[in-house]
Amino acid sequence: MFDSLKKEHIVAGENFNRWKVPPASIAIHLCIGSVYAWSIFNPPLTREFGVVAASAGDWSLQSVVWIFSVAIVFLGLAAAFAGKWLEEVGPRMVGVVAAACWGGGFLVGGLGIVTHQLWLVYLGYGVIGGCGLGLGYVSPVSTLIRWFPDRRGMATGMAIMGFGGGAMIATPIKEFLLRTFYEVPTYLGPESAVSLVTEGGRRMAEVNGQMVEVVVAGAKQVAAAPVAIEPGIYVAGTGNTGAAMTFFTLGIIYFIVMVIASFSYRVPREGWKPAGWEPAAAHVAQRKMISDNDVHIDQALKTPQFYLLWIVLCFNVTAGIGVIGVAKTMMTEIFGTTLPLIVNSAFAATYVFMISVFNMIGRFLWASASDYIGRKNTYYCFFVLGTILYLSIPFAAQQVSVDPAVTWLVMFYAATMIIFTMYGGGFATIPAYLADIFGTKYVGGIHGRLLTAWSTAGVLGPLAITQLREMSLSSAIHDVAARIDPSVFREKFGAGIDQLDQLIATHTVTIGRLMEIAPAGTVDPTPSLYNTTMYCMAGLLVLALIANSLVRPVHEKHHIDETTEEIEGRVVAAAE
Repeated sequence: MFDSLKKEHIVAGENFNRWKVPPASIAIHLCIGSVYAWSIFNPPLTREFGVVAASAGDWSLQSVVWIFSVAIVFLGLAAAFAGKWLEEVGPRMVGVVAAACWGGGFLVGGLGIVTHQLWLVYLGYGVIGGCGLGLGYVSPVSTLIRWFPDRRGMATGMAIMGFGGGAMIATPIKEFLLRTFYEVPTYLGPESAVSLVTEGGRRMAEVNGQMVEVVVAGAKQVAAAPVAIEPGIYVAGTGNTGAAMTFFTLGIIYFIVMVIASFSYRVPREGWKPAGWEPAAAHVAQRKMISDNDVHIDQALKTPQFYLLWIVLCFNVTAGIGVIGVAKTMMTEIFGTTLPLIVNSAFAATYVFMISVFNMIGRFLWASASDYIGRKNTYYCFFVLGTILYLSIPFAAQQVSVDPAVTWLVMFYAATMIIFTMYGGGFATIPAYLADIFGTKYVGGIHGRLLTAWSTAGVLGPLAITQLREMSLSSAIHDVAARIDPSVFREKFGAGIDQLDQLIATHTVTIGRLMEIAPAGTVDPTPSLYNTTMYCMAGLLVLALIANSLVRPVHEKHHIDETTEEIEGRVVAAAE
């Protein structure tokens, strides 16, 4: 059965319409592109026990964000190892295996949520699902480049556009499924009517003669809940966030869609080219740095161009991927406290949706534009404009703390949307950049190996944004707590300020709850939690700008000798 999926069985006929291939590519990328809506799962996974608020036994945001990182790491690793395999067996077989991994990864991850085994979520969504991401990502790219040699940028833009748009479709679906499967935990009453004690940093209440852990749902938690709930005390360990059933449902849907799309793949015969098309004139090709020569997969690793482009992709992705992983959380933390009437849970979800929209638009527009202005100039635009925009985000966050005006929200929104067009555009343009530099013959395999830059970025981005945020958060909580009268602190949390670190670790003390008892005039530090991160991201783009400026045509010593290749081919054929 698997043999029938191989490349030699899916070669298109002479009159095949090449425009039948992009829909299959887009469908697969729409499925795997849902990884960009991972931040939708952050809130429910960080309160699986508490449901309406995080309890002491719940996973932390930092541990949950790393699931997304692991998936991206294995995306790059799978793409790197599968590059040669793709060239041998073709896109249909790779697509079917990708469907099994991506869909199956959701099922294993859902089992991990049900049993509250975090390692199973990492294994399922992160490792198995990540391999599905990598296989599904590379399978259409080299195929479309061969079908559209006249418009390489547009072809890769079409192939990868779906990946950027995956979250656009997945966001409302995930929100709907989470609401559908959501169950409100047991409600004990308003906070003023329930006697609470603190034991080991946990908030406890007596229920039927037994002390049980509870969580406190304030105005912020009520607004964030997917269904209407009352503020007050809820019993931890009751209710359901709906995350597990959402995982199971999506796994089945994605598997079916990806298998159907994989069977729609066709590849052109050797030497095929569009009717009436001829390669660009020599002077045009030289100006745009487009090579007519091919470089072997293994030889490409011996060129400085490969590693310069690796840096270009890695730093461009690092700057954006960390923000995508916590997009909903970041929007809520920066503007939810300063503009609560505007930035609520629904607004934040829409923000994630719009990230996907602009990510998708950028993939097609920037990649298509690169056909005219050249790949190198396109990346110059990314890094110069991106540096300016990243530096504008801390400014907007600082200003909204002092002056809660919608102007700063608009500025932040616009800056991030433009950033995400360039983030997506970078992914869509890099395969065409590789085809220009190394030729089209082995571009699928070379692209797969270059995606290890994405794996690295999948670690660096979330690591930077979570670690720097945690440092800023801890510092901010200690600063606000130092302003509060110790007796007021004890009355609020049932423990002394000397136990602050323990209370922070068990999620009992947060900035929001501290601000409820902070002296008048205390500025909420929440909007500034990401400032340091944004400065670091801007610095990475400057380094990527330098790497891009150093890219030159590959030296002819690395080119494939066509004569030698033909002789080797005849020898192999004779031996067979």
